[in-house]
Amino acid sequence: MNNSPITAEEFTATAHAIEREVGKVIVGQRALVRQTLITLLAGGNALLEGVPGLGKTMLVRSLAQAVACQFSRIQFTPDLMPADIVGTNIIVEDEQGRRRFQFEAGPVFANLVLADEINRATPKTQSAMLEAMQEHSVTVAKQTRPLAEPFFVLATQNPLEMEGTYPLPEAQLDRFFFKLDVEYPSVEELVEIADRTTGVETVQPQPVADGDQIRAMQHLARGVPIAAHVTEAAARLVRATLPDDPDAPDVVRAYVSYGSSPRGMQALILAGKIVALLDGRYNVAVDDLKAAALPALRHRLILNFEAQAEGMTADAILQDVVQIVLSRVS
Repeated sequence: MNNSPITAEEFTATAHAIEREVGKVIVGQRALVRQTLITLLAGGNALLEGVPGLGKTMLVRSLAQAVACQFSRIQFTPDLMPADIVGTNIIVEDEQGRRRFQFEAGPVFANLVLADEINRATPKTQSAMLEAMQEHSVTVAKQTRPLAEPFFVLATQNPLEMEGTYPLPEAQLDRFFFKLDVEYPSVEELVEIADRTTGVETVQPQPVADGDQIRAMQHLARGVPIAAHVTEAAARLVRATLPDDPDAPDVVRAYVSYGSSPRGMQALILAGKIVALLDGRYNVAVDDLKAAALPALRHRLILNFEAQAEGMTADAILQDVVQIVLSRVS
């Protein structure tokens, strides 16, 4: 494996090249493409929420083509079992007629895994993804097997009010680096989608990076320096989402039952480093935290009944918190 380090300039150029290749297939959705790429470069997992047909599956497939990594797709259904995801031991017979157990790897053994409509499966099956997402390994029959690196799960889910869906457990939600909302395309974007998809010619992304380069980019991102006051700002932002914190804003006390876990701060810091690199800087600014706040924290807030009754959303609460907390930081 090639472990050659890369420079910040090479990081930025490669990341922008990946965005351009994915943009050949995905119409608009520039923020979505960038945030998905940030998640990949952070070594995390992304949860995409949106109604069917908005190109969520095409996004991760195009990303896999642009980075020349092994792609796998798992269609989550109510009857899907954990062994259908991680794999199982099967009995095989050799030429001498002797039988033995042999591990048959499941579709999670890939670099980029699309967990399509993950909230259509039961919680038992959803939990089969926890070890893979957190530890990058799976355990079957008391034997732990590592997954190939880089490893990235992009899960899609339909809004919970749609028929046949199950809420994701909070422990699983917390293991997603970003939660991304997929917006409906504009009229102009719908026209371009029709032009691209109903003609004879189809455009495919070209590989502009490989797995070794992605791993080198992940390593470089973690080495970006961050000033103490910016780290403290991230910590204050996360603490401000806790309703029992003395400095929590009134909107949090009124509408939040539980705030972000420490993983929220980790996501803020690491995403801020990558945002800085994508902007051509080798230091993290407070504005980089602002750019990462919503996707990093929106799924880590558990709202109370009052919030649901009054139509308050996690995004609306976080926008107030970000404005209150980060405006104090110079």
